Amino acid sequence: KSRYCAFCKYLVQKQGKDVEKVKQRLAEIANYVDKFYRALNIRVALVGLEVWSDADKCPITQDPFNTLHEFLDWRKVKLLPQKPHDNAQLISGVYFQGTTIGMAPIMSMCTVEQSGGIVMDHSENPLGAAVTLAHELGHNFGMNHDTPERGCGCRMTADRGGCIMTPSTGYPFPTVFSTCSKKDLAASLEKGVGMCLYNMPEVKVLYGGQKCGNGYVEEGEECDCGEPEECMNPCCNATTCTLKGDAVCAHGQCCENCMLKPAGTMCRESSNSCDLPEFCTGASPHCPANVYLHDGHSCQDVEGYCYNGICQTHEQQCITLWGPGAKPAPGICFERVNSAGDPYGNCGKDSKGSFAKCEARDAKCGKIQCQGGANRPVIGTNAVSIETNIPLQEGGRILCRGTHVYLGDDMPDPGLVLAGTKCGDGMVCLNRQCQNVSVFGVHECSGKCNGRGVCNNKKNCHCEAHWAPPFCEKTGFGGSIDSGPMRLAVLLFLNLKASWKKVSKWRQILDENEDKMQQRVTKNMTEKVTKCVTKTRQKRN
Repeated sequence: KSRYCAFCKYLVQKQGKDVEKVKQRLAEIANYVDKFYRALNIRVALVGLEVWSDADKCPITQDPFNTLHEFLDWRKVKLLPQKPHDNAQLISGVYFQGTTIGMAPIMSMCTVEQSGGIVMDHSENPLGAAVTLAHELGHNFGMNHDTPERGCGCRMTADRGGCIMTPSTGYPFPTVFSTCSKKDLAASLEKGVGMCLYNMPEVKVLYGGQKCGNGYVEEGEECDCGEPEECMNPCCNATTCTLKGDAVCAHGQCCENCMLKPAGTMCRESSNSCDLPEFCTGASPHCPANVYLHDGHSCQDVEGYCYNGICQTHEQQCITLWGPGAKPAPGICFERVNSAGDPYGNCGKDSKGSFAKCEARDAKCGKIQCQGGANRPVIGTNAVSIETNIPLQEGGRILCRGTHVYLGDDMPDPGLVLAGTKCGDGMVCLNRQCQNVSVFGVHECSGKCNGRGVCNNKKNCHCEAHWAPPFCEKTGFGGSIDSGPMRLAVLLFLNLKASWKKVSKWRQILDENEDKMQQRVTKNMTEKVTKCVTKTRQKRN
């Protein structure tokens, strides 16, 4: 199924550049990125573009870590409330320190805090910045670097550019993704990364204006299956962007054989314990936008809490870093190691770029500490196992396994505990602090569902099968005002089936009655004819 990434671009203008020409360049970069990701069944839609020609709206320096931190913080506080989007990328003319030409957090797509990246506009050819942006966006999607030991397959040889997720690129620029990137993406999506990508972006906000053939159904169009040479849709005329013949629809998971699917047909299953299913409404060819459990719902037998549609746990992160069999270390490991405030034990970096010590209450929100699993971390390259032996008061020692994973100049430390991870009973990690889960307000939200439903990320009730939204207080078909009805199609099917049985019975009765009636009519007609003939003969005589 296609996924849509609605993203914004912001550029720090280079000296002497015309603003309109800069915008044209950015639009061209966006078109390249969209083309790269189409091969992965992902559309990258540009919904916002801004050139900072007078003053920067967030501090931008040659320090890529600090610039990324400042930009993501500005995005969260200033941009998101004003401009809804899935991901934001800052393209800058500032040259970063070292060999860094871009940076982005891994597996952060759709998150409020980290869905974005920074890119250096390092080439006169817009394709150069496009490849770097696609690379950083790949990290947001959970793609790691294509390193020799991973044995990645790439259909482009190195002298023809290689693949987009190689650690470093040159000329010619890469334009395709490797088999490793595709596997990484599939694994991330399976874990719940990208929960915001199921809804098609609002076509009115797309940058660049309307065009038949861009794959988006815009005002005045009935369908849009791309350019004529790439269109394979039997319901849509690619030249005119109109429906063919008697077709009612051409696109969407609720459109089949050019007709709308019945209301209540499931069009998107739950992808994990924090996701909710969606159902066709019977009035639209598109599956409703993806919804999931409100942040703070307990999951995995109360081992974790839902956050951005994912059940975040220390155990899952240990498995990601160390492979099957890994599990979180005891609390004393987190407390001892993360109180150091060094590269191997910390609560991230402060505003000055220095490693921050974890307070005891926040220790489980710093560098993750594990036990078991593989001999060395299974993620990325240049991954170092940091083993710490801690003596116990009752005797003996306990082994704590941390990681220092160097994944390149364009990725922050993936060994830090992810936001939304449970750090204690009723406690969750946010901004490297262990905070009360009540900060999400999930209990207040669920309280309006009358004990017959759960609260979704839109703060609406998702009702059980026999209760009706919005508050699950009346009988109905389940679901929510966001995800469509759960049971309507099943009821219609049963009703239709029952009706068909009735009709069949009626037809059987009518057929039997018809036979009897025919016999009666024939008998009556015979008697009448006999009487008539007898009377005629009598008159003649």
